[in-house]
Amino acid sequence: MPYQFTFDLSTVPHFFFSEIARISYQKGMHKKFLNTLQDVITKFRIQEATGLNLSDAVVLLQDFIDLQAVNLIERRKFLNSQKRVLLLPHCSRKYMDNRCKASFDASIPSYTCAHCSEDCLVNKAESFAKKKGYDVYVVPGGSCILKILKENPYEGVVGVACGEEVKMGVAALQNMDVAVQVIPLIKNGCANTAFNMETLVNVL
Repeated sequence: MPYQFTFDLSTVPHFFFSEIARISYQKGMHKKFLNTLQDVITKFRIQEATGLNLSDAVVLLQDFIDLQAVNLIERRKFLNSQKRVLLLPHCSRKYMDNRCKASFDASIPSYTCAHCSEDCLVNKAESFAKKKGYDVYVVPGGSCILKILKENPYEGVVGVACGEEVKMGVAALQNMDVAVQVIPLIKNGCANTAFNMETLVNVL
């Protein structure tokens, strides 16, 4: 289930995400974690940048930190994996209408990027990942992921989605012998969602 609120962190300085990573290292040791998270929200003006109230901002950043913890725990196993896949959300395409020339195969189910827009995030991510030897699927929803993974013996999975959906995906994959890396969206919604391309490159 996606968040019950919308957010846009695309205007937040990139070093904010480094701060999130730093806090994730300290999470287990910090007794005043909630206060620290609220300090980060204030320091980076997250409420102003996103329009979120404090409780929604805390939920969002808590998820960011939990997902970063997953990445840290799984990183060594992921680096030792051989066959890898990148799962991208179709809502990050530049266009959600017929201006997007991607074709959809319902039997997979996945879109196949046609590389019609150079500045499309999906195009950029898919092109980079394929050069690195990844298979890439552009999926219309989280329910498609298990079908793809059951039919293909991937050892490493990189998933891009809203934090709430990524958490559910990670939980669903616990019974599968795959190493997971996750990248939460920095802008959610039903269209024109966004993820940080630099973060994706570093993960891949």
